[in-house]
Parts: sequence; C-alpha cells; structure tokens
Amino acid sequence: MRRRPGIGGLQTAAAARDQYRLLGENVAKLRTDLMKEQLATFRSQLEEFARKHKNDIRKNPSFRSQFHEMCAKVGVDPLASNKGFWAELLGIGDFYYELGVQIVEICLATRSLNGGLIDLQELCKLLRQKRKHDREAVSEDDCLRAISKLKTLGSGFEVISAGKKKLVRSVPTELKKDHNEILELAQAQGYVTVDEVERRLSWTHGRAIDSLDTLLEEGLAMIDDGHRDGKRRYWFPCVSSISSFGV
Repeated sequence: MRRRPGIGGLQTAAAARDQYRLLGENVAKLRTDLMKEQLATFRSQLEEFARKHKNDIRKNPSFRSQFHEMCAKVGVDPLASNKGFWAELLGIGDFYYELGVQIVEICLATRSLNGGLIDLQELCKLLRQKRKHDREAVSEDDCLRAISKLKTLGSGFEVISAGKKKLVRSVPTELKKDHNEILELAQAQGYVTVDEVERRLSWTHGRAIDSLDTLLEEGLAMIDDGHRDGKRRYWFPCVSSISSFGV
C-alpha cells in the first residue's frame, strides 16, 4: 500500500509551489521591466533619428514609409494627434490631414463618374496632379495612411480589394462576393458583357443580370449599347482611368 503524505509533507509541497510561483512572478516582472526599459531606449533613439532626418521624412515618401514601420515596432503613432510631439517635430500630422481633405475632394468630384468607388492608383495619380506645386511627394502608402485616418472618423471611407486592384470606397455601398468577381473580371478591358460574365464565371443568366443591375443602381457601372454585335457593355470607371475627365 502507498502511504499518504503527512501534514508536514503537504506543507512542504505547498511552500515549494509558492516559491516557484513567486520566482515565476519575479522573472516575469524583470522581463517586463527590461522590455519597458528597452522600448524607452528605442523611443528615445527614434526621436533623435526623427530630429536628424526630419527633412527626409517630410520630403521622401519611401523614407517616410520606412519611418512609419520603425514607429509601429515600438508602439509609436506619429499621426495619433496633431498637437503631439511628433506633429510639432515633423509636421506630418498636418500633412496627412491635408491629404485626407484632398482625397475627400477628389472622391466627391469623381463620384458621378464612378459611383463612389475609385482605383487607389488612379486616386493617387489625381492627388499628385492636385498637389503638383507642393514640395512633398506623395506615395500610395501616404494615401493609405490618410484614408485610414478618415476611416477612424466614421466617414465611410474604406479600401477594399478586387482581384489585383485596391479600390477606395467613399460611399456606404456594401459589395458582395459576386460584385467583387465582376469588378475583377472587368479589370482586363474596363468593361464586361452578360455573355462574358456567364461564360467566365460559370453563372446563370439571372445571376449575371441581377448582379450587373445592382452595380448599375449603385452608380458603379455605365451602359454602352453602341456596338455592331448588339451586345451591351457594362463599363466600370473604378477600374478604368478617369484622368481624361479633367477632375
């Protein structure tokens, strides 16, 4: 028969567990304190780096993107406040605020053409044209950061993916999977036909018509009936260049 441990043995085991627990807590605290110390050091070095390279951060989009990545790794958000240390040092809070305003203006100006859905590259191109006299160059990364700040304001702005393209949505339209598939298909020529949707996506005629009609109602598609083959083209400005419209 196995003997049960006595009271003394139980107390000794409990004391050992308490010691192990305290040791574990002390090790965890030491690690936490060390991490906090390292983060504080990194942030201090980041501030010194920002002071030294502030002109490059302001003027060079690639350098600015790398700087944002460095900030993210140590939990610093230079865009969190327009009145904080980073905004005063770099002025990038105002830079992204200005970008956001200009992005809103472009989206409003092109909404009648694209229904509130615009290709991100096209948006950046129009933004650069609008800012051609400004000293700071603008990258796609800058546009995405400015849009992310607009999104936090509950403005309805959002970046969505359709195939290989990123589209900026400025209206509260909810695109379903079928709609995204049509937009992806349209990227090859800028338009689709009902026959093409049925053949390429293996859809029924009713499914194709229903999805295309919804996109028309939302203002995301335009009809073109002027062709000899008699096939209606559904054009999608959001996956075609609209710079020629003079926005």
